[in-house]
Amino acid sequence: MLLPEVDLPATSLATDMARPPRQYLPEEFFVTEWASLEPFFQELQGRVVADAAALERWLLDRSELESVLSEDLAWRYIRMTCDTQATDRAEAFQFFVQEIEPQVAPYDHALNEKLLANPYLAELDQARYGVFLRSVRRASEIYREENIPLKTEISTKQQQYAATVGAMTVTLDGEEITLPRAADRLKSLSRPVREQAWRAIQERRLRDSRPLDQLFTELVHLRHQVALNAGFANFRDYMFAALGRFDYTAEDCFDFHSAIGATVVPLINEFDEARRKALSLPALRPWDLDVDPSGQPPLRPFQTGEELIEKTITVFQHLDPFLGDCLRTMRQMGHLDLESRKGKAPGGYNYPLDETGVPFIFMNATSSLRDVVTMLHEGGHAVHSFLTRRLPLSADKHPPSEVAELASMSMELMSMDHWDVFFTDPAELRRAKKTHLESVLETFPWVATIDKFQHWVYENPEHTEAQRHQRWTEIFQHFNQRTVSWSGLDKFRPYLWQKQLHLYEVPFYYIEYALAQLGAIAVWRNFRQDPAAALAGYQRALSLGYTRPIGEVYAAAGIRFDFSTEYLSQLADFVREEMAAL
Repeated sequence: MLLPEVDLPATSLATDMARPPRQYLPEEFFVTEWASLEPFFQELQGRVVADAAALERWLLDRSELESVLSEDLAWRYIRMTCDTQATDRAEAFQFFVQEIEPQVAPYDHALNEKLLANPYLAELDQARYGVFLRSVRRASEIYREENIPLKTEISTKQQQYAATVGAMTVTLDGEEITLPRAADRLKSLSRPVREQAWRAIQERRLRDSRPLDQLFTELVHLRHQVALNAGFANFRDYMFAALGRFDYTAEDCFDFHSAIGATVVPLINEFDEARRKALSLPALRPWDLDVDPSGQPPLRPFQTGEELIEKTITVFQHLDPFLGDCLRTMRQMGHLDLESRKGKAPGGYNYPLDETGVPFIFMNATSSLRDVVTMLHEGGHAVHSFLTRRLPLSADKHPPSEVAELASMSMELMSMDHWDVFFTDPAELRRAKKTHLESVLETFPWVATIDKFQHWVYENPEHTEAQRHQRWTEIFQHFNQRTVSWSGLDKFRPYLWQKQLHLYEVPFYYIEYALAQLGAIAVWRNFRQDPAAALAGYQRALSLGYTRPIGEVYAAAGIRFDFSTEYLSQLADFVREEMAAL
């Protein structure tokens, strides 16, 4: 039995919004306890697989079980992050992490071993299954039973970060507001208002800096032990294996950091100096970096979450009706939670739902340009989910982040031709585009900062908190805000890393943003030359999911997977030229 080929979708979403019929699990089955799940794992483990066709059927049945589990966990996480103060939601998530995942892990490993030992494995189409089997072999190599309770403890501790940060509020002008809403004031034309908001945010973060430091120390030690158990020298090396980084090494990351320092950081310094002159300031301060240097009030592209989604649908519709239908489907199904409010976890995400095939977007919108970009970014991820929903195996739907972030970042840039939906005034439209393109280049130094910091943290797992603060400050100063005065603010800078949730929740998931940003700029450069061909290449690449290596996916989009100094310089110059043309 051959698995179906991947086809690009029609121009409209002509699929039923309900999940597809199950072939293995009962239609009415849902996760309640381990006792009801285990028989399916036992059956898969004990099944006689007598030929290649039976092996493919076994793979499909296993994939269906994985999809059901994945989607159940997804909804528990989504509900918890939508309201971090609801104890029942936290308990439901913890139940899965503590009672289901530890039981699944040994079976998952056993099923991998069964697959790899099957005598008909060589008869499978290696062009179709090569990437999948490469990942299975790597997962088998690094599996250790003694890491199961450690990973459960790590997952439980990671929840503490969202709960801590989600509860943070400040009081400004007598009103208690979330930190994302307070951050909107950093765009105010009034410098005292900006300074007041900045200091309030930093003071609030500083209040919880000690417990967040302690939490991170605990996570570092637990993660290091996981790495040692699996035979690695440190957690960085373990995560390169766990993330399936077959296409580049830690040394390549260090070279990329250096390229960013040599190529992009000088550009950002120029931007900051131009900002200082435009604002007629003797020196820039941290609260001067978000205000529009032209002296115009903050851009207000929408007022409500409903207006944000409606306008984003219109933008997507202009690009391709299929893209607009993706977001309409999500809205119809209630798969959106967009506005900031007290008790929500920080950040934003698009969470794929493997069985249904219709993802969920979560964010903390307040009415800013940054929110528009976030919605477009997560919308790009959502489109990726729709484009891969027909792929047969659950694993096919989860490409590495270097591909996943290409989907989101390319959407940010290609959609700019239609931002007049948000900014009807041509002057405001130019401001929005220029501001975003500047932030595209600013992505590189910040990613280098976070990534280089992570390498140091896990190469030196026994470091003290004081050493951590010192090393963070050194790395931050090397890549960021070289022309900004931090006089009198030294107590805040050592803790700036604590706002980056990736460090707590998804370690080593960050360099991908810079790698994919390069790819996205290349996609956009193609789009400027031939929009239809570039958009077709974008969808063709995303539709591959993770059935091909990263380089082949990028090639399908008409670009290179390349992060050399020469390529970075070439694409950074392109962005700068586009900014100048505005």
